[in-house]
Amino acid sequence: MEILKSFRLILVILFFGYSTIFSKGQNVSEIINAFQESYLHEASGDYQKAIDVLKKVYDEKSYEINLRLGWLTYLSGLFTESLAYYNNAILQMPMSIEARYGYAYPASAIGNWDQVIRQYEKILEITPNNTITNHRLGLIYYGREEYDKACRYFEKVVNIYPFDYDGLIMLAWTNYKLNKTREAKILFQKALMHTPGGPSALEGLDLLK
Repeated sequence: MEILKSFRLILVILFFGYSTIFSKGQNVSEIINAFQESYLHEASGDYQKAIDVLKKVYDEKSYEINLRLGWLTYLSGLFTESLAYYNNAILQMPMSIEARYGYAYPASAIGNWDQVIRQYEKILEITPNNTITNHRLGLIYYGREEYDKACRYFEKVVNIYPFDYDGLIMLAWTNYKLNKTREAKILFQKALMHTPGGPSALEGLDLLK
């Protein structure tokens, strides 16, 4: 029953999300042309022009325009403005993972890692086995030297992808930091099976001698 309710909620969100892009009765061709022009300006490195053409057709309830402007303002170094656009996109489509990943870019650029963590945790509520998000959270907590927390996220990655080098090497180093030398040694060795001669794994094994 709960699954059915969740499915209905997603359908409602999708219906309203898809309908909002034209909520002001804008010409479809005009919006598509604005996107096309913005892509061309981005490709040439002129982010301001890419932003300006989209602002001419801006609709605050359009998920797509807010998402695109969030990315372009991030590239332009307008991090506060980027956060606002990404947040608006999330409001339009709360189940969107791409908008939450986008939000993390400007949030990390200004050093607001608590906001990044909140977005990643929300992504894991939506997709618990998302290995990219689990790995990134592990890296954040590893950088903070909160190794117990980091270990939980890296373990999730390795349980899903047992022979993934990035997961193995980070779980190995996390276990090393936790003084779990036996586990660390086994993981460094597995990492070497994946990438023989890998310098990080060799360094870890050398430290365990």
